[in-house]
Amino acid sequence: MLLFQMENGACYIIFKNFRNARVYHEKGLDVEMLKKAVEELNVLPNGNSSSATNLKSTWVKQVEVLKEPYLCSSLRNLLLHFPGCISADESSDRLFLSDSNHHRIIITDGNGKILDCVCISFTNSVFFELQYSFEDGEFEFAKLARPGASFYNEDEDCLYIVDSENHAIRRADMERRVVETLYPTFSINKKNNSLWSWIENKLGFRRDEDTQSEEFGSQSLMFPWHLMKSEDDSMLIINRSFESLWIMDLASGEIKEVVTGFSKILEICGELIMEKVHFVKQMPHDLLQQQIDSSCSTKELPYAGLISSLTAIQNHIIMCDMVGQRMLKLSKESGVLSNFQFSNFGILGLPYWLSFPLERVYSVAGGLQGAWTHQLQHLGLLPGRVDIKLNVDIPLDTELVEPLQEGCIWLQARGAATEVSRAEGILESSEKVGVSQQWYDELDNLAFSTAESELTIEDDNATSDSKSDDERVHIDCAVNTSPGISEVIICAAFYLKLRRDPDQQDSQEKYAARITDILNPERIGGMRRDLCIHLLLKSNRDLRDLVFMKPLHVRIKLDCVDHPKAVHNSKEIILTDSKIDFTLSLHT
Repeated sequence: MLLFQMENGACYIIFKNFRNARVYHEKGLDVEMLKKAVEELNVLPNGNSSSATNLKSTWVKQVEVLKEPYLCSSLRNLLLHFPGCISADESSDRLFLSDSNHHRIIITDGNGKILDCVCISFTNSVFFELQYSFEDGEFEFAKLARPGASFYNEDEDCLYIVDSENHAIRRADMERRVVETLYPTFSINKKNNSLWSWIENKLGFRRDEDTQSEEFGSQSLMFPWHLMKSEDDSMLIINRSFESLWIMDLASGEIKEVVTGFSKILEICGELIMEKVHFVKQMPHDLLQQQIDSSCSTKELPYAGLISSLTAIQNHIIMCDMVGQRMLKLSKESGVLSNFQFSNFGILGLPYWLSFPLERVYSVAGGLQGAWTHQLQHLGLLPGRVDIKLNVDIPLDTELVEPLQEGCIWLQARGAATEVSRAEGILESSEKVGVSQQWYDELDNLAFSTAESELTIEDDNATSDSKSDDERVHIDCAVNTSPGISEVIICAAFYLKLRRDPDQQDSQEKYAARITDILNPERIGGMRRDLCIHLLLKSNRDLRDLVFMKPLHVRIKLDCVDHPKAVHNSKEIILTDSKIDFTLSLHT
């Protein structure tokens, strides 16, 4: 391996005998940390070569949160970001897609309607630190790290998931909508994943033994990817390079045997692998060749790396296109290959990377480095009900894939404002509660309420949206304000694609450049922009079919003076109604 850095340029890593020789990194990469990591992997204290037992080092985090930069990648705003693996439940017509680089499992029916999602949803986990990590709990709160293959066990109604970068096997109970860890066993994962636990952890009250993990041993999983079930109800877990096989007991989660070497792996599960390889070969050869270049297939069996990237349901074969960032559907009867169309995006909520940790919300907008793409001016109003209407213009050369759904909108009121439901209409009481008391009341309710009650509260917070004849998207909400300073934060996710104009046909290069500019809140140039365009063009598809997400961030600051007093009774409080109507543009 060679490692060097160009002056005022990017860092490069060149690996010997790797199919893809160069790995590019942005400027600012800590080269010394990378060197230290390589040295720790290659040298053990006793002088032997590296193994899984030496991973308790300063740069590897086993249970700690793995944080991503807020603006780490333009491609994360695509609907799918490296859809790596897929499995099916044919009896219930369900597909389980591992949207790996979005750290979630998307559950759809055979027609692409999104039914559920095992993920980190901004809408339902706003009080938690919203980055991918390792946590059990309900689907809205569970955290994965680049999930790989999965298989559905109909007898248990459970989905078994390879949690690749957590080196774990997770089990999702589909009826209870709860994710549990089958292997390994961390005590931290058995704790209550509630807001109160989060507060205890922030205040330093969590005991040290709660966060201790098991030491990695020679039988530990290391970056598993493929998952198959044998006839004796054992799980066969294989890493991406087909160098290691772990045989795990399905009931107990105990690793019974570890096998290394591709030839030995074929001796044990070669029949299952070849059965899946035969299945893979039904797809068009040109498409498979593209996927092989993006997978870690072996020279001995080139298609082996794709065995978890496709599945059969009804009369179709569904395949993950890891290059084109899409799903494909092949009809077994006609042999026609088409794009797999998704719908019902509101189930996905807002992506986790649109949020900010709780302690950073009040940061100065300039310090957020462009994350708030829209910020409205400071407004002075009288206390009372404030109706807010946002009129949003989407880019002229784009169109909504489907109308904006309530699940893709998030609203929060802070300070001297409280959110109200549009359905309530009339306030129950004219008596105002102090802001400090409101804060303590909300903390009490959150600390002693269950996750279910929290979800119910959020579901009651109604926002409405519609698309009118003027082609603008309207978002309506309302808040109650008391005297003082308050802030209303509105976030939304618009799922778009380029508009098809029959009178104008541009090149795919122009489409790729336009999508790149829309995906980036700030115009970028140079190598980063060129690399993004190159990755989009690499898919060899009509980029007008590519679905991507454009975020909306709005902060409205309100300064409310004291309540006006009634003429006849100075103690009577007069409530006022205000309306705010804004027009915003998502144009870049």
